[in-house]
Amino acid sequence: MASSSSGNSVPAPEAVQVLVSSLADDSPVVREASAATLKDIASVNPLLVLDCCWTVSRGGRRRFGKIAGLFQVMSVAIRALDNADVDPQYLAKFAKVASAEIISTKELNADWQKAASGVLVALGLHLPDLMMEEIFLHLSGTNSALPAMVQILADFASSDAIQFTPRLKGVLTRVLPILGNVKDIHRPIFANAFKSWCQACWQYGVDFLMHTAIDGDVMSFLNSAFELLLRVWAASRDLKVRVSTVEALGQMVGLVTRTQLKSALPRLVPTILELYKKDQEVAAFVATCSLHNLLNASLLSESGPPLLDFEDLTVILSTLLPVVCVSNDNKQQSDFPVGLKTYNEVQHCFLTVGQVYPEDIFAFLLYKCRLKEDPLTFGALSVLKHLLPRLSESWHAKRPLLVEAVKSLLDERDLAVCKALSELIVVMASHCYLVGPVGELFVEYLVRHCAVTDLNGSDTESSKDLIKSTGTFNPFMYKKSEVKIGGVSPTELRDTCEKGLLLITVTIPEMEHLLWPFLLKMIIPRVYTGAVATVCRCISELCRHKNTQSDIILSDFKARADLPIPEDLFARLVVLLHNPLAREQLVTHILTVLNQLASLFPKNMILFWQDEIPKMKAYVSDPEDLKQDPLYQETWDDMVVNFVAESLDVIQDPDWAISLGNSFAKQYELYSSEDEHSALLHRCLGILLQKVHDRSYVHAKIDLMYTQANIALPVNRLGLAKAMGLVAASHLDTVLDKLKDILDNVGDSFFKRILSFFSDRAKMEESDDIHAALALMYGYAAKYAPSTVIEARIDALVGTNMLSRLLNVRHPTAKQAVITAIDLLGQAVIGAAESGTSFPLKKRDVLLDYILTLMGRDDEDGISDSNLDLLNTQCLALSACTTLVSVEPKLTIETRNHVLKATLGFFGLPDDPPDVINGLIQNLTTLLCAILVTSGEDGRSRAEQLLHILRQIDPYVSSSVEYQRKRGCLAAYEMLQKFRTICVSGYCALGCQGSCSHNKRIDRVMNNNFSNLPSAFISPSRDALCLGERIMVYLSRCADTNPEVRKISVQILDLVFSISLSLPRSANSSIDLDIELCYGALSALEDVVAILRRDASLDPSEVFNRVISSVCILFTKDELVAALYSSSSAICDKVRQSAEGAIQAVVEFITKRGRELNDADIARTTQSLLSATNHVVEKYLRQETLNAISALAENTTSRIVFDEVLAAAEKDIATKDVSRLRGGWPVQDVFHAFSQHTVLSHSFLEHIISILNERPIFQGDSVKRENSNNVGESSVEDNVLHAAMIALTAFFRGGARVGKKSVEQTYGAVFATLVLHLGICHSLSNSGQQEPLRALLVAFNAFCECVGDLEMGKILARDREQNEEETWIGLIRDLAWCISIKRPKEVPIISLILCKSLDRPSRYSREAAAAALSEFVRFSESFGPLLEQLVEGLTRHASDDSPNVRRLCLRGLVQMPPVLVIQYTIQILSVIVALLDDPDESVQLTAVSCLQTVLGSASTEAVEPILFNLSVRLRNLQVCMNAKIRANAFAAFGAISTYGFGSQHDAFREQVLAAFPRLVLHLHDDDLGVRRACRNTFKRIAPLMELDSIVALANTHRFSSDHRGDYEDFLRDIAKLFTQRMSSRIDTYMASLIQAFEAPWPVIQANAIYLCSSIIAMSSVQHISTLYLSQVFGMLIGKINRSPDAIVRATGSLALGLLLKSTNSSWKSTRLDPPDSHLVGRETESSRR
Repeated sequence: MASSSSGNSVPAPEAVQVLVSSLADDSPVVREASAATLKDIASVNPLLVLDCCWTVSRGGRRRFGKIAGLFQVMSVAIRALDNADVDPQYLAKFAKVASAEIISTKELNADWQKAASGVLVALGLHLPDLMMEEIFLHLSGTNSALPAMVQILADFASSDAIQFTPRLKGVLTRVLPILGNVKDIHRPIFANAFKSWCQACWQYGVDFLMHTAIDGDVMSFLNSAFELLLRVWAASRDLKVRVSTVEALGQMVGLVTRTQLKSALPRLVPTILELYKKDQEVAAFVATCSLHNLLNASLLSESGPPLLDFEDLTVILSTLLPVVCVSNDNKQQSDFPVGLKTYNEVQHCFLTVGQVYPEDIFAFLLYKCRLKEDPLTFGALSVLKHLLPRLSESWHAKRPLLVEAVKSLLDERDLAVCKALSELIVVMASHCYLVGPVGELFVEYLVRHCAVTDLNGSDTESSKDLIKSTGTFNPFMYKKSEVKIGGVSPTELRDTCEKGLLLITVTIPEMEHLLWPFLLKMIIPRVYTGAVATVCRCISELCRHKNTQSDIILSDFKARADLPIPEDLFARLVVLLHNPLAREQLVTHILTVLNQLASLFPKNMILFWQDEIPKMKAYVSDPEDLKQDPLYQETWDDMVVNFVAESLDVIQDPDWAISLGNSFAKQYELYSSEDEHSALLHRCLGILLQKVHDRSYVHAKIDLMYTQANIALPVNRLGLAKAMGLVAASHLDTVLDKLKDILDNVGDSFFKRILSFFSDRAKMEESDDIHAALALMYGYAAKYAPSTVIEARIDALVGTNMLSRLLNVRHPTAKQAVITAIDLLGQAVIGAAESGTSFPLKKRDVLLDYILTLMGRDDEDGISDSNLDLLNTQCLALSACTTLVSVEPKLTIETRNHVLKATLGFFGLPDDPPDVINGLIQNLTTLLCAILVTSGEDGRSRAEQLLHILRQIDPYVSSSVEYQRKRGCLAAYEMLQKFRTICVSGYCALGCQGSCSHNKRIDRVMNNNFSNLPSAFISPSRDALCLGERIMVYLSRCADTNPEVRKISVQILDLVFSISLSLPRSANSSIDLDIELCYGALSALEDVVAILRRDASLDPSEVFNRVISSVCILFTKDELVAALYSSSSAICDKVRQSAEGAIQAVVEFITKRGRELNDADIARTTQSLLSATNHVVEKYLRQETLNAISALAENTTSRIVFDEVLAAAEKDIATKDVSRLRGGWPVQDVFHAFSQHTVLSHSFLEHIISILNERPIFQGDSVKRENSNNVGESSVEDNVLHAAMIALTAFFRGGARVGKKSVEQTYGAVFATLVLHLGICHSLSNSGQQEPLRALLVAFNAFCECVGDLEMGKILARDREQNEEETWIGLIRDLAWCISIKRPKEVPIISLILCKSLDRPSRYSREAAAAALSEFVRFSESFGPLLEQLVEGLTRHASDDSPNVRRLCLRGLVQMPPVLVIQYTIQILSVIVALLDDPDESVQLTAVSCLQTVLGSASTEAVEPILFNLSVRLRNLQVCMNAKIRANAFAAFGAISTYGFGSQHDAFREQVLAAFPRLVLHLHDDDLGVRRACRNTFKRIAPLMELDSIVALANTHRFSSDHRGDYEDFLRDIAKLFTQRMSSRIDTYMASLIQAFEAPWPVIQANAIYLCSSIIAMSSVQHISTLYLSQVFGMLIGKINRSPDAIVRATGSLALGLLLKSTNSSWKSTRLDPPDSHLVGRETESSRR
């Protein structure tokens, strides 16, 4: 075999051979373990590892399938060789093997082939010549492995450039002859090799002189290779070949001779440039890198002048320019790194050329710019931007040329070119290129592109329009209508220009003279509208630099004649203020500029603007806060208009106002007809015309406004109408004349509109727009006109039906406009009345009908309103109705009903969109209040109106939809507030009208003095409000789920009673209220309201209780009765909490004032409550209703209540199948409620008990089975039985005192009987008879409810009909535990009965009794003499025939209180010891589990006698296949260790020491429970080991970790402990561990293998190695070869590595003898599984 230098020889060769054979294992885990081991031991004896690898490698892949791992091990071993061990002849064999495998296939890049290449590379590190020779043998043109060999040479060059470079000549000598025959598929490999070889040369040149390795021959070879690659390979059709060839050529250009390079340039350059034609980023990048190298070698060489003239470079540069564009596009994509690298390389190429030919490249780039071909232009601009800072000195004289070239590109449309040009302009500005008019032109270019929009890139107006509008020629007009987006978006271009313009303004001081005041010109042109924010920001910065010196600003402004006049600037900037949320904080910048330019305007403005502009800026300073206001746009427009008006008032200069008006008029050219800025422009011009007194001027301007207005756009239409209204404030007749002319010119009668529907829909819509605009203009003219002159105009407009001509509209926005116009007319009438000029609105009811018609959905003409349009229309219509209702004359009943019918349905609208809906509901509430105010003549009629409207709202108040309830309550509250304001008589001493705190002290006798007042002042009576009915409607809402609804409802009640106390009582009122008590209750109610207003989070139940108390006092007797009569609907409320509140209120009313009810009231109230019981579906609410019925019986005449209930029961039984009623039988629930009262429950229980005593529970089922023919009679009996069961359930669950007392007296017997029957019924259930079990469970549940044990009921509900043995036994135990907790006094009685039941012959009865007793004994402290009897019975039946009885009896003994367990410990332990050997595993598991419990409290005297016996039995159980028993056995072993310090210490310590190896092995058991138990036991027995290091090990991370690697580290620690501190027991432990090699669990086998090997590896005792090393080696080899488990084979491999490393001195020089080689084949075959 092998020789050894030590006495303790190890079969190292055999072990290594086995490990090597495992490299072919089917399991990757085994292969990885074997490879790791071999690589680890390779450092000890690399030659032996190589010997074994050599032996198996001779068969190649066909014999050794997974050869990649073998080659990897070889590579590591070869690298580990010392120089002294390097034997060229020996290593040559491995070179042969590796090369043989490589050449055995035509595959490339297989994993095993790469591993074989690694072997050759590793050989090259030691013997480069040997490796080279082996490779050179296969470097022939016919060898299929030629590419692989070349790749190896490339890898070697990358690994060791220092050794490779001197041998490059030999490589080239052999490679060059075969280059011509290389196939295209292999050429990338050869090209990559040349690249690597050249890189190695450059690396070599860093440390050594290049000429020492690169002599003339090498240079000649490189020239030849260079020529071949360039001439042949670079012309290949395969792109991959061309790319790799160009990459190689790029590395070679610096190594070939200048002559060779110069001659190759005509072919090399086109070859590289050819790659750019392929749309591939990688090819472009490779080509650019090669070009960069080529340019450096050709132009920047120190050996001579440039090899390329600039004329020769133009082709290269022309090719590179489009690459800049492509690479720039790619930088924006996800794969930008490649594009960015290419872009940078291109710039490096241009910089290289520029360093040599700066003037020529400048001319070249300008020429490319003038071609105006987008890719070339973009590239040239990008390069100019890059080179300008770097070649600024060389290009200083070329400034004019560059400026002219850039100027010629200003009309380019391509966005990429525009972006590059903008960036170049910024760079030019930083180098002072921008001066004079040309500089202004460039700045204007930036401004123009700051205005680029996202949709179309820029404005597309014609140059003629711009010349006309600006007065100057604009050179940036587009020649084509389309926009070439390319790779740049308009947003990117805009952002670039904005940043550039700001940059040159802020950072370049020289630009200030150019920018100011030139930028003022950029504000006015329409095409630059989008850039105003940026321009204003720049102007602000310039003015800030000038420190806002007004004289300097004014003088600079006057110095230029081409600037816009101040009026134009003001008009333009004011109109642009329209959108407060505009991009780039436009409004803020405009206001800042206006403030800084104030010196350009009349002097009076400066102070006003200094005060007003900061306020406006503050309003728009927080956009997010501004968005919260839905009317922010309207508010802001009003602020702007007021700003213009106040500015004009401050100036007081008519001429300047006229000039400003002309400027505003010119603004119409700057905005499209759809632009919303036009609306603000109309209003600004309108407010200006209001200040002008020249009527002809005004007439001309309003003509202009109407002509310029796009009335099809609602916003502009509204702006025009408001503008006309503003003008009408001073020129009403002029405006009305204009409107009449427009109306007369429409010429569109209703008949023509109908015809237009069939002919031209556009004409109809145009007509709608005109009518809508006219209507709005009439409306705003009326609104703004002086009140003293509008009566005749409105009468003419309405009375002559002129307005009716505007009503025939169909479009939603047109409808809204007409409705708004009518609303404005009404507001004008109201405003006139407030000013002292009151007059009625003619045809008011007709106008109301118009509005109601317009707000409806109208699809007749095919124009269908969208939902949002319709909602907006309805919202406006409600507001208009409110206005019309509020004017004279008063509403008639018919009109009122018509309006209510059309509008009340809005309360039911969905709550989306919330902003529109909320406004609509608020408008509806306002309308209802207005109707209440205007439709009644006196207080009584208004009370009728109030009740009528409130009853119409009631369905929404009690709706199931939360938002409907909230709307209804809010509306009711608002109406009641309005009613109190207008209808409550009396004034207090302080002048307060209506009900107030002062008014409470007024003498109530005054209430009877109304007969002397006129009818208009007659107040309604209290009875007219129907308080009983009204209060019940809102009282339930006080308990609503919505806090807002609750708060509003309490306020309603407070308001209603406040009103009622202020109203007179009717003459037939028979009961006088205690006024002081009522006011006290009202004050309490007002306190609740005040609290809710301060804190809505107050406890709702507390609030509701206080509300009920107050309401109960405030009711009169008649109101109370009415409330109880109407309580049914409140109890049946759709909201549960509200229904509960109603029930609570009814109970409160009955409890406190029930004695006031007569018999008829009681009967009717009972019927109402029973009706509610029948209609209430929810069980809880029904129960609360039943409690109310019980309260009624308790606090009134109970006989009447019982009669009504019994009558209902008789009716149900006669007409219904009460057992099938959905939701249960209501009368049964009434019985439940009655059973809670002592007087009622006795007779009820007596009747039920008599039935149950006469009939056993299951007799009916038996009779039915035996007499199946008597179906009718059986059915009757079953109904009776069923009724009895329902009655029993009702009795138990009712909680009646008498019934509960009877149950309490026989509680023990009842429970014991039910428990015993559970076992029998489950046995019947197993045989298919389910009904007895179900019936018993129903009875048991009823019993649980009777005794009030909800926990026991839950126990029964769990798995109630499961038949599994463990399930029903566990159920009984849970019930017994529950009884023990709830009723401990009953436990002894029940236990005595069950103890006697243990002797019953029925197995199931005994099991049930044992199950219950096993829990009862846990609470046996007070059993007294009974305890001895119980212990004796349980001990005796621990040997019962039934395993369940045995284990339950044992569990019962153990579960006694700890004090009693200690008392009977000896008896219990004797039972446990006997049952540890029980044949039933469940009993064993119980015994070992109980042992741990007993040991927790057992005394030493009780345990010591059986300690040895227990330890033996527990050790036997530790090898049980049942994981739970195994885990508990280990845990119990740890528990008994606490008793091992007494007289039995030595004997028990011996047991511990003997069991310790097994414990260590199971620390990494497959079962998690076993692992945890072993860890705990390890910690507990550690003190017995009397070794401090064991305790320390238990506290390490590797001990508690579940990771296999950590556990193996722990095993090594244990092995070290064994060898150092426990050497006397090593023999025993080794025998135990070796025995565990055959354990039934693979993981335990693996653990034993690793621990055993670790002990041997770490032992310094000679006899350990002598006795066990060979044995374990043999066993490990056998395990590795034969074990079916991968973990065993893998661990065996690792273990072999441990043994080999531990004995390195014995086999460090061992080699594999030739005779041993025959083993490998056999072992390899055995490894095939």
